[in-house]
Amino acid sequence: MLFTDMGKWTTRCLRRIVLCLSVFVAAGNVAVWAQPSANRFDVRDYGAIGDGVTVNTRAIQAAVDSCAKAGGGTVYFSAGRFLSGTIYLKSNIALHLDAGAVLLGSTNLEDYPVTIPAYRSYTDNYTDKSLIYAEKVEDVSIMGRGVIDGQGGASAFKFGRPARKFYKMRPYIIRMIECKNITVKDITIQNSPMWVQHYLACENVRIDGITVHSKVNSNNDGIDIDSCHEVRIANCDIDTGDDAIVLKATSDRPCTNVTVTNCVLRSRSNAFKCGTESNGGFQNITVDNCTIYDTRLAGIALELVDGGAFDRVNISNITMHNVKGGIFIRLGNRARPFTAKGPGGSTGTFNLEEGMERPGMGSMSNVIISNIQATGVDKIGCSITGLPGYPVENVTLENIRIRFVGGGKLEETARQIPEKPESYPEYNMFGILPAYGFYCRHVKNLRFHNLDLSFEREDHRPALVCDDVDGLDIFGLRGESLQQGASTIRLHDVRNALIHGCTVPSEMGTFLSIEGERTERISLIGNDLSRSKSAIKKGHAVRK
Repeated sequence: MLFTDMGKWTTRCLRRIVLCLSVFVAAGNVAVWAQPSANRFDVRDYGAIGDGVTVNTRAIQAAVDSCAKAGGGTVYFSAGRFLSGTIYLKSNIALHLDAGAVLLGSTNLEDYPVTIPAYRSYTDNYTDKSLIYAEKVEDVSIMGRGVIDGQGGASAFKFGRPARKFYKMRPYIIRMIECKNITVKDITIQNSPMWVQHYLACENVRIDGITVHSKVNSNNDGIDIDSCHEVRIANCDIDTGDDAIVLKATSDRPCTNVTVTNCVLRSRSNAFKCGTESNGGFQNITVDNCTIYDTRLAGIALELVDGGAFDRVNISNITMHNVKGGIFIRLGNRARPFTAKGPGGSTGTFNLEEGMERPGMGSMSNVIISNIQATGVDKIGCSITGLPGYPVENVTLENIRIRFVGGGKLEETARQIPEKPESYPEYNMFGILPAYGFYCRHVKNLRFHNLDLSFEREDHRPALVCDDVDGLDIFGLRGESLQQGASTIRLHDVRNALIHGCTVPSEMGTFLSIEGERTERISLIGNDLSRSKSAIKKGHAVRK
């Protein structure tokens, strides 16, 4: 009995000790930022006042400089509203904004010194001011449950049309150039005067769990990844006045090895876009598991118009609603230059009239878009277009279901679509397309597998129009059509086409019309066309 009682007493004591230690550890975790730390630099200790009125630029910069001098650590913002001009980050520093902390961008342009980076790109023509700036630094972070507010709607940040006239008057919130090992996590960033974030020629960028809300000025892109290598964007909620997530290559360095996943995107422009600047091109890009809604332009826009190579891009598992343009793929030749040699060999940006050379024609190939569902796509339709002699190559779209607004008229099927090689690329650049679904021109090796296209209002245009396509594979197409409308598929100057496993969802007129003297080797195999009045209508120019 004695040993039994002693055992119970020992057990109770051990439990109490463990409980006390647990409470102590928990309390330590809760108050971790309240404890003295050798590598934590509280901006208040350097004179910062979080009243939303006092300009704290010097105090915050002093905390950053002291942190860097000590070998790195955390620059800490407790709850409060800290007004500031430009903050220059240094290596091995994390900016941590606690819950309730707000870093406010000053509305006085004099608080943003002109900062011109050593790395030259077309963005030299844009703004030269930033709230948070880093160049050639490593291991930097911006994190926490706080907010960075650029106050971009203030009258000091002039905006209007054309927007480019006011570029220099509107700073970025975050700009990092030639930096390595960047982490931006959990923070909320809002109300930017210009682009919200710009990462140029950076390596190993991780953006995770952030919220971006910025619709107060022009050019309010959510995230701009520009000529960067190794980028991961995940779990973000982005609602912007311009493109939500946009990849650029404003220098001759390509944007490579980029992953975007598990994001919710809303935009008054495009949701996800590669372009418009594309001098360096885009390679090894993956976007998946994203929800897109309420865009004024395209949900997915893939563009190459300023030279460079567009290669190996996968888009998958995307839902879209009310996106105006669903899918837009464009190879053009705007050929906008980004730098040139000035007097004495100096590098800078110059107008074309001053002898600046244009880049060569770019290339676009190896694009796979799969598992897409979209509703509320507008009357214009989707397009995949290259240029004569410069086709978009190796494009696969599979498991695609899109419901369009519809309302197209029969006479719109005969519209002659201009090439517009030098035009700014947008999904609506050609106007109403001859197809309510997909209009494809100047494409080589194009595959549509399991494509389901329909409309809300009666549309007399074909579901699919292909013009100057070499190597076409259509499998499992279900394209809604009208008995009095055009054919479901129209091919013009198409070579080497296989159409198989397709069905007609309702009573209709002609399934396939073929036109053009270059059309040849068209095969139909294993299709159920029993609900169409005729299978094929052949134009006079088609060779026997």
